[in-house]
Amino acid sequence: MTGLNPKAFLTSIFAAAVAAADPERTIRSHLPAKPKGRTVVIGAGKGSAQMAAAFEKAWDGPIDGLVVTRYGYATHCERIEIIEAAHPVPDEAGMTASKRLLEKVSGLTADDLVVALISGGGSALLPAPARGLTLVDEIAVNEALLASGAPITMMNTIRKHISRIKGGRLAAAAWPARVVSLVVSDIPGDNPAMVASGPTIPDEGSRADALSFINAYGIQLPPAVAAHLNSPEADAPRPDDRCFAGNEVHVIASAAVSLEAAADEARRQEIEAVILSDSIEGEAREVGSVHAALAREVAARNRPFTKPVLILSGGETTVTMRAKGGKGGRNSEFLLSLALGIGGCAGIDALAADTDGIDGSQDNAGAFADGTTVTRMRAAGVDARSMLAGNDAWTAFNAIGDLFVPGPTGTNVNDLRAILVR
Repeated sequence: MTGLNPKAFLTSIFAAAVAAADPERTIRSHLPAKPKGRTVVIGAGKGSAQMAAAFEKAWDGPIDGLVVTRYGYATHCERIEIIEAAHPVPDEAGMTASKRLLEKVSGLTADDLVVALISGGGSALLPAPARGLTLVDEIAVNEALLASGAPITMMNTIRKHISRIKGGRLAAAAWPARVVSLVVSDIPGDNPAMVASGPTIPDEGSRADALSFINAYGIQLPPAVAAHLNSPEADAPRPDDRCFAGNEVHVIASAAVSLEAAADEARRQEIEAVILSDSIEGEAREVGSVHAALAREVAARNRPFTKPVLILSGGETTVTMRAKGGKGGRNSEFLLSLALGIGGCAGIDALAADTDGIDGSQDNAGAFADGTTVTRMRAAGVDARSMLAGNDAWTAFNAIGDLFVPGPTGTNVNDLRAILVR
């Protein structure tokens, strides 16, 4: 531990977690059998362009394809077209992408193969409002969901019931072609049907479930959306529909695998590591407070873990918007809460970051914190508690130069939280 640079160490942990989810490492072992007919590649998500590039390298037959990713996340492909659209709020480019993907899989035969490259972020990147709804309606729903504090699985159950492409509908449009979905999971529990709201993978979540979630979280929807959800027309395809028979689904990267890689890297550097869970959900600030209490216990009493130790967790927390105008995302909000909880404690350093490289709507993946964070913010004229109350964690960490900005990583297996207790 002598001479250890905490920020460099935590950055190496993040790098190990991301490398374990690199599509070039994971796609080759999940290639489907070649078809008699055409191979069409489709995809959506913040990691879809890198997945497409990896698939091109691994596939030695003819392919035709189209994938959509977030603005700034594209990469060069020779045979698969990459287009960009908005995230986290949908836009017209996403509408065009959805339309073109549905066209791309139309008119196929049973001899054809569709390979779907799906990663987190696809829900926003594939707006395709149901009949009678508009893009404005879908944007309103998305904004209401993001502000609600509802878990991602509940949000995606609602999203798929107002869409023409989600909830397995894109795969249904490809029938009778066989669809093989290769999924990079950013969903707690790794249910592939929840990733990007499952455009090629149906699930059991019903319209009644969606209405129940809306009621439980008090989500306010446009009148046209509410009317649609109360109509049988909103019902999504069921998993036992014959159009999905013979399709395959493979989760090729997940938070669980990346957390194990992060733990292995810590041990390589002679720091013991423990993984709390790969599927932690809940309010980011509350999860941060609990993690802070655990870190303090280890620092003061060597329980439940003996220091030095790296405490790891994954999953996707949520942020209930309590104020307008704040900047940040769930990782920076988690970390600001943690910083308040470990204020004055020596020997605790933490990083919380989204593995796709972007936390919320800014250019940072997350931030660093230690026992001096709150004091340094105060010296910079920033009150940490007020910033947390205003959902403005980005501003707080930016004031002391502790934002973590690795740039887009090309994958997305949810959040990585790493707390080093020295």
